[in-house]
Amino acid sequence: MLKKIKIILEMIKFEHTIFALPFAFTGALLAAGGIPSGSAILWIVLAMVGARSAAMGFNRLVDRKIDAANPRTTVRALPAGLVSPGQVFFFIIASSALFVFSAFMLNRLTLLLSPVALAIVFFYSYTKRFTFLSHAFLGLSLALAPIGAWIAVRGRLDPAVLVLGSAVLFWLIGFDTLYALQDIEFDKKSGLHSIPQQFGIRNSLRIARLAHLVTILLLAWLSALLPLGWLYLTGVLISAAILVYEHSLVKENDLSKLDMAFFNMNGYLSVTIFIFTLLDVLF
Repeated sequence: MLKKIKIILEMIKFEHTIFALPFAFTGALLAAGGIPSGSAILWIVLAMVGARSAAMGFNRLVDRKIDAANPRTTVRALPAGLVSPGQVFFFIIASSALFVFSAFMLNRLTLLLSPVALAIVFFYSYTKRFTFLSHAFLGLSLALAPIGAWIAVRGRLDPAVLVLGSAVLFWLIGFDTLYALQDIEFDKKSGLHSIPQQFGIRNSLRIARLAHLVTILLLAWLSALLPLGWLYLTGVLISAAILVYEHSLVKENDLSKLDMAFFNMNGYLSVTIFIFTLLDVLF
């Protein structure tokens, strides 16, 4: 059983929870105007782990036939037969239960909204089958992290956190558009939809740059809505530099840098925003 759990955790790239957690912590910091209570932090972490694990498990489950046909993903655990669909389904149920229980432990509104959040993250897995806006649905799924954490701390939804959530949404659109470039030919052959499949490499690069420009503008706008100062804005500038460097790695005639190192580099942005928000709130 432990071996199967390890395989499933590797399958869903459990370590990439780092993408969502820093933005969730950023939302919690801003909502509290400081360090949230220990219990709030604990249940936010468990909620994030449960939600992301359920979402990734569900994605791998419903995409197992697509993954088996794609040379890039055929080695994943489900198409390779390392785990069964039933075992992954049980993992999804357990992860969803962890998320809902954590939401219950936070406050009434997080509990009421927990089924909505699960519906959104599960629905994303089907979107590539019918719309090139699948990247936006993935962005929306990750945008729920800071929004949910804000609600967890304050017990209500406020306009400022929607700006932060929108920044996360556009960040993901830009990043996922770039990452989808490596599957452009497979998507065309398989009838799957994506921005690269719809608009080609050159226009996809432009769309990704525009999405990331919007991300930085939204992050800067947030400083006008909340009591944030130069430390936070320094983090925004560093994040802008990270995005500029990221785009410099990808050329229309050279997509060789689109590997897991490129994928991991995006985690630096979320960590940067969190660290500088923490410094700003504290000092």
